[in-house]
Amino acid sequence: MSTVAITAADINSLRQATGAGMMDCRKALTESNGDFEAAIDWLRKQGQKIAAKRSDREAKEGVIIAQTTADNKTGMAICISCETDFVSKNADFVAFVQTIADAAIASNVHSAEELAEAEANGTKVAELINDKVAAMGEKIGISKFQRIDADYVASYIHGAYRMGVLVGLSATAAEAGKDLAMQIAAMNPVAIDPASVPADAVERERSIVTEQIKLDPKMAGKPDEMIAKIAEGKLNAFFKENTLLAQPFVKDSSKTVGDHLKSVSADLKVTQFVRVALG
Repeated sequence: MSTVAITAADINSLRQATGAGMMDCRKALTESNGDFEAAIDWLRKQGQKIAAKRSDREAKEGVIIAQTTADNKTGMAICISCETDFVSKNADFVAFVQTIADAAIASNVHSAEELAEAEANGTKVAELINDKVAAMGEKIGISKFQRIDADYVASYIHGAYRMGVLVGLSATAAEAGKDLAMQIAAMNPVAIDPASVPADAVERERSIVTEQIKLDPKMAGKPDEMIAKIAEGKLNAFFKENTLLAQPFVKDSSKTVGDHLKSVSADLKVTQFVRVALG
């Protein structure tokens, strides 16, 4: 079989098309005997191998996009992770993640698995990610995916794409939705209200505060009933600090988030929220 001469122009064309390094492009064209499409396939296969080799590497950096559909009925928060902040702060990588987020909205996906199969610019997201792995030489993937459906969903991106928040409301309230999303980003509540805190989380916290009380020398010999009553008081303090509606409102600490919602509309409710952060 004759060998096709690989020119610098060929290598540059493949590099421009794929973003892969010059040496990788030269080898791809050599291995595919100059066939451009076959060389692209070869690079994608190499990208998959790179991803496999790096499967034990930690991808603690990344870009998070939180956005909604045009009618604000659905919101999605997506984290595409990478290994270094050099990549995550790259404008091209941020644009790449935005393309994936746009594909998620356009395809109305419900999971990370569906997102991987969705198409962006005629190519599956999973293939785009493999191409980016080959080009950047880092472990890159869909590490987090959250979706909310509600009568109105507000979105917020905090800290140079390092955190995304979605808030579902019972009615349209754009300004209130933005305020709530910023509240959640800053205060990281565990639930909307005490009733929505998972039972296992409540019991875990109760166990912790009860043990703290028992270890206090001042409580030595005190009856269990007294210890339990003090524990409930500490548990209520935990709820006040860590549930959204009971927290002091960040824009006006003289009132709670719940009070602020009532001032916007007596019937306005938070139905759900998610907070997606790196790490």
